[in-house]
Amino acid sequence: MANEYALAYAAPLAVERSLLPVLAFLALLLLIFVGLDAFSPPPLVAQFGGVQEASRGDVVRQIAYLGVAGMIALAAIQRFGLGALRALPFSMALLLAWCLASALWAPEPHVVLRRAGLEVVVVVSLMLSVETIGAARAFTLWRWLLAAVLLVNFLSIPLIPAARHAAGEIDPALVGNWRGLYGHKNIAGAVCAITAILFLFSKTGWRNWIGIAIAAASCAFLAMTHSKSSAGFLVIALMAGLLYRLGWRDGLSRAVLAALAALLVVTLASFVLIDADVIARALEDPTEFTGRSAIWAAELRYIADHPLLGAGFGTFTDTRGQSPLHNYVSGSWVDAVSHGHNGYLQVLVTIGGVGFFLAMLALLAAPVRRFWTLDWEESAFKPMLLALFVFAILHNFMESDFLEGDGVTWASLLLVIAALNGNARHTLRGR
Repeated sequence: MANEYALAYAAPLAVERSLLPVLAFLALLLLIFVGLDAFSPPPLVAQFGGVQEASRGDVVRQIAYLGVAGMIALAAIQRFGLGALRALPFSMALLLAWCLASALWAPEPHVVLRRAGLEVVVVVSLMLSVETIGAARAFTLWRWLLAAVLLVNFLSIPLIPAARHAAGEIDPALVGNWRGLYGHKNIAGAVCAITAILFLFSKTGWRNWIGIAIAAASCAFLAMTHSKSSAGFLVIALMAGLLYRLGWRDGLSRAVLAALAALLVVTLASFVLIDADVIARALEDPTEFTGRSAIWAAELRYIADHPLLGAGFGTFTDTRGQSPLHNYVSGSWVDAVSHGHNGYLQVLVTIGGVGFFLAMLALLAAPVRRFWTLDWEESAFKPMLLALFVFAILHNFMESDFLEGDGVTWASLLLVIAALNGNARHTLRGR
């Protein structure tokens, strides 16, 4: 029977052999999307919108991540043996290896090794979890955990002062913005957008009114965070997912949709070329894009001087040393900036052109190849994956999410990649 909901999928009710992989996956999601210091006064790195590093010497967090990773690995090995290694795509393994190798030329190799170690733990744990419990079940658990987070965020606003940005913030424009249990309104905004996508593309009962209601609540909280980037990218992501759902049914529909997308890209590129002088002046003005333009300009100058290898993975900030951009701006303010406000530029700064190529291969090219395949189903699971993918890719133009440790948007992109790989293997097996 055809699914009557354009954006809905129903997760199968599969029963696993053990509760261990489910409990371990939930523990990992709690560490990433809640953390061990919810509602705590944010440190300097979070006030700038960055992600706190779980590898920076916090012993409790290190033990928590390693303990959860151990449970996930045990469950995966019990079920698949050495075959569990297939959960990690080869392109992702190459990228992680390059991140570790960057310690060889980084000024602070111990920082690189700690942070790259966290990266390996988070990536492998998420990939193994989805492989072990199945993509549909993993996303169901993730969806309802985010619904619980949303409820806690709403309840915290009238009860917990730290749930709003208070007076005394480094950026006065942040004062009063909602952030819930997170350290910054941009992180809370991204989580709200992801929650909305998960529920709008999911069949949750009552003709999906439950999902629509939760998505609407997510959008309401998102509006109160005043996270403009997440709000704008959410609209684009939902449109992309819906178009994929409606148009990716056969070769002709795919060709028409791809041609329209290419036409849109060419049109946007034409506008950029026509208004190149205006855009250049905007980038040169440090007050534009809420101060991001000054960081972007410094990043571009650093990349021009260090095109291949970069400064070393995880060395952009919070290293107790100078930022790699220190000599590319006037003043020392950049040493306190938590991230580059552009995932693509920050990858180039930290792991260089070689690392950037490996990152785009693993994070863009490989997923796009999976999305291009014609394997249309009645469910909207894959369109939901595309919407999440589009949101993460666009979000990196304004924030630095790629390879960001246990960052929420980065973890979401990893879950999408894991689901795509798992579904591709099951499709091949079914043939």
